[in-house]
Amino acid sequence: VQLQASGGGLVQAGGPLRLSCANSGFSRHTMGWFRQAPGKEREFVAAINWTGAYIFYGDSVKGRFTISRDNAKNTVSLEMNSLQPEDTAVYHCAASRFGPRSVRDRSLVDYWGQGTQVTVSS
Repeated sequence: VQLQASGGGLVQAGGPLRLSCANSGFSRHTMGWFRQAPGKEREFVAAINWTGAYIFYGDSVKGRFTISRDNAKNTVSLEMNSLQPEDTAVYHCAASRFGPRSVRDRSLVDYWGQGTQVTVSS
């Protein structure tokens, strides 16, 4: 099993960025994204169940971020729009046996991937 996040970088406030997570062996898992800013706890961003039918977002990103998955390609994506400096963080993809709503509790994450840095300049 493997989780590998990519797509991070430096972007100006208001701009978009798309993150991808290559995941091998997780086609029946809920997949999610979390982020962690310096000095802060890891924060839930979004999660999607294995069929793509159930999605849950953190309040701070609702309406701006979109999570999707392509099980044929073993990828999970996070489309981020209207980025703000407070979105600056290391973004981690994650896999869980639990549903998208439950995965807000990071203790229910079974696997973590390495993070990718997102920096939003003002």
